[in-house]
Amino acid sequence: MQVRPRVLDLFCGCGGFSLGAENAGLVPQLAIDVDPILTSSFSVNHKNTKLHLSDISSIEASDIEREIGGNVDGIFGGPPCQGFSSIGLRKADDPRRLLLGHFFRLVSELKPAFFVMENVRGIGYADARHVLDEALELVRGKYELIEPVVLDASDFGAATKRPRLFVIGFDRDRVDPLTREDILAAKKPAVNVADAISDLIGSLSVGEEDGYDTWQYSASEPMSEYAKKLRSPKGRFTGHKLTVHTDAVVERFRSLSQGGVDPVGRHHRLNWAGQCPTLRAGTGSDKGSFQSVRPIHPEEARVITVREAARLQGFPDWFRFHPTVWHSFRMIGNSVSPIISEAIFSLIAQRMDSGWSSRIAAE
Repeated sequence: MQVRPRVLDLFCGCGGFSLGAENAGLVPQLAIDVDPILTSSFSVNHKNTKLHLSDISSIEASDIEREIGGNVDGIFGGPPCQGFSSIGLRKADDPRRLLLGHFFRLVSELKPAFFVMENVRGIGYADARHVLDEALELVRGKYELIEPVVLDASDFGAATKRPRLFVIGFDRDRVDPLTREDILAAKKPAVNVADAISDLIGSLSVGEEDGYDTWQYSASEPMSEYAKKLRSPKGRFTGHKLTVHTDAVVERFRSLSQGGVDPVGRHHRLNWAGQCPTLRAGTGSDKGSFQSVRPIHPEEARVITVREAARLQGFPDWFRFHPTVWHSFRMIGNSVSPIISEAIFSLIAQRMDSGWSSRIAAE
């Protein structure tokens, strides 16, 4: 007998979207992505989800139903955003734009009870909105739609500004009504940079374990409720290797006030009392290897570590990324914050028909 909804994560990356779904009780049975590097730690963090490395454009609904073991109850995903990003080239012929249509093609073919699509705000701009509208025609009339709504992870309890466009659809026969107002009512008080990362100051290196730089917490640093929820129960965590800067860069960073911008590298210096600007991914070697600018620590004369970025985005400390700093930041920059993901999926789980919510709560 089926115990839980069968849920599918498309364009899963490292699994921030999946983590939020899991926390809301909607554990994906299957996750699909084409990138072997950005998904390299997915199975470590999501042990109950099967990962397939495949090109979404070549997948048929029958392939997914066979893998997932029946009808699909929910689909979510963030199709590649680079073709729509306001800081990118926004080329109309960027092939990544076509993947948005394949997301909605699979929704229309698999007929889930609900779907959630996330992307950059630029997909709603005039020069790209027609791409979104054409994709939505595949599901319009078949689903109640909340479209498009721009939600910021910082409004739902994350310590970083991350405005993103969401489209949510649900079948009224299987999901009780959900409105834009319901989503906005789920907002939480703001969390600042100090809440997120100040307790990591003074963490001690314990060497390398399983190919990852490994650390343990300092016993002397106080922590916020936000940090308590994200701390590893084992007292150890990975990805906190400090970047070694030249003396000139250190001096430049040291002289920069909190909230200021480095005039050379354009790095923003974080403010303990503020929130982190959107963490961006940079690009892989196939797209020019453009390094995304990392923020500067509020107190120390260095850019933030992988673990600090993960904390700001809302990832727990037990979550692993890539052994290298470069690919770890790509994973985080490409991810959906698990905090806003959990908020959205909790609302959906509460409204799912056939007793799903009571079963999820009972397990």
